[in-house]
Amino acid sequence: MAIRAFLTGGTGFIGANVARSLLNAGYEVRALVRPQSSWENLQGLEVEIVRGDLNDPELHRSLKGCRVLFHVAAHYSLWQADRAVLHQSNVLGTRNILAAARKARIERTVYTSSVAAIGVGEGGKVVDETYQSPPEKLVGYYKKSKYFAEQEALNAARLGQDVVIVNPSTPIGPWDIKPTPTGDIILRFLRRQMPAYVNTGLNFVDVRDVAQGHLLALEKGKTRDRYILGNQNLTLKALLDKLARITGLPAPRTTVPICLPLAVAWIDECLLAPLGKTPSVPLDGVRMSQHPMYYDAAKAVGELGLPQSEIDVALKDATNWFEQFVLHR
Repeated sequence: MAIRAFLTGGTGFIGANVARSLLNAGYEVRALVRPQSSWENLQGLEVEIVRGDLNDPELHRSLKGCRVLFHVAAHYSLWQADRAVLHQSNVLGTRNILAAARKARIERTVYTSSVAAIGVGEGGKVVDETYQSPPEKLVGYYKKSKYFAEQEALNAARLGQDVVIVNPSTPIGPWDIKPTPTGDIILRFLRRQMPAYVNTGLNFVDVRDVAQGHLLALEKGKTRDRYILGNQNLTLKALLDKLARITGLPAPRTTVPICLPLAVAWIDECLLAPLGKTPSVPLDGVRMSQHPMYYDAAKAVGELGLPQSEIDVALKDATNWFEQFVLHR
């Protein structure tokens, strides 16, 4: 009989790709979907949908009959006003679903953390799983919430649960429905709404490699270990140049001094938001861009066999997906 996997976050970017990888590998998939969420990313797939919430005290009932858990769901926000929501969803929600997994006798859990929980190296230094920024130095409540959620996973593993942790970097590819900040950059590039850029850098990876990395972590990962699911370190300028070659559209040539978006973001969030204006630029997002976020995925490549697909292919498939499902709707 096929192994039944319980999946959270299946309606999101990474989760939708994990769902497809699981189905392609012969798993049965039961996906937890919040009542208010759209499950457009799962339409047409042979996935059992259960409506519910990560903080449901009876969540273990939904997990009954499943052998493995992929906890991908997380609330993503860089707005400082969302601190309580981030803690409730990411930290307490992770604690609750791991407790539910114990009650339901789930055999193994793959928990989706993030490189955000690891932090960044000083001066753009490339770091791996052995590195950890002190939590008080992590920029923004989102990063802190992912750090403390990862601690919940580690605590569960110390108490005897079989939990493997994966830390995706910056995924690119299809099904970026919200979109993510990187997807938003691609969209603004396609709409010719990006006249300038900031000097920063990120580690990019094909989202389908990230999804495959989840399955590989289930099969080969070590309990309590974490694995960076990443690929190529690139400056934002290099990424935009790749987009220009793929699309034929011009890349922005002008850099923006960081003081300008910092000022705009501070005014937005600290002065105008309390007056009822919806802020346009998250202050924590700008603060993050001050430091290149570079990572080494050698452990996942060596121990799990994480694929390292060309970033150009991921970018091309992402632009095609946005053209089909977003721009021309």
